[in-house]
Amino acid sequence: MKRERPAPPVPEPAGELIDAHTHLDACGVHDEASLAAVLDRAGRAGVGRVVTIADDLDAARFAVRAAHWDQRVHAAVALHPTRANVLDDEARTELEALAADDRVVAVGETGLDWYWPGKMDGCAERGDQLEAFVWHIDLAKRTGLPLMIHNREADDDVLAVLASEGAPETVIFHCFSSGPETARKCVDAGYMLSFSGTVSFRNAKELHAAAAIPPDDGFLLETDAPFLTPHPYRGAPNEPYCLPYTARALAHLRGESVETVAALATGNAERVYGIGSRDLHL
Repeated sequence: MKRERPAPPVPEPAGELIDAHTHLDACGVHDEASLAAVLDRAGRAGVGRVVTIADDLDAARFAVRAAHWDQRVHAAVALHPTRANVLDDEARTELEALAADDRVVAVGETGLDWYWPGKMDGCAERGDQLEAFVWHIDLAKRTGLPLMIHNREADDDVLAVLASEGAPETVIFHCFSSGPETARKCVDAGYMLSFSGTVSFRNAKELHAAAAIPPDDGFLLETDAPFLTPHPYRGAPNEPYCLPYTARALAHLRGESVETVAALATGNAERVYGIGSRDLHL
């Protein structure tokens, strides 16, 4: 039986950071005490705020609860594209109500995933995903919230839907993992690219080439925890405290200091999510 690798050590802070996309429920958070433990660990690494993301209705409800438990947490709500086949009228009504909560800062994650259909039982087919994506785009525009994109093996189709429907004011490509051509198209359209631990993976050559393309005001940093733990701890459990590893990897690829990258990413997150530093009182 394969043994799970031990958790990475808490890194030295890289400056003040915001984890722009994490899944606290999947990190084992289930109540205020477990939430405080995860956030306190993150705080020791300089990660003072997180945005916890929904991929189904239970996660959306949790995200809003967690954001009310602790002011260091903000929430995003949506149905993941692989779960788009459960976006019925009742689910739409509940997501609209959750999106109206003042602790919700984005609609996400939504988008298109052409990898899993046919490989995972119950995965939404392409038609359901496209319909749900269009609905989430409209929800983001109606609420004025940023739209957080999940894109897996669907670069051209995601961009085409955004263009045909008319994108919200702010679009964030979470865990951007495509190459420089797609990165350039996103930047030209004014979209934000959010980089996760994948940017540190040694074999991600196309992503490495894309990392330097976003302008200073066009990128974010995220963990996507508990997934995608940065190198050299790939395969180990991931948490928001691991974000400085990704910050250092991105700084190397951009030819900038980690302090510069951290300051830019944090300022960008505060701007796009509307969570100014003065809103936080620890």
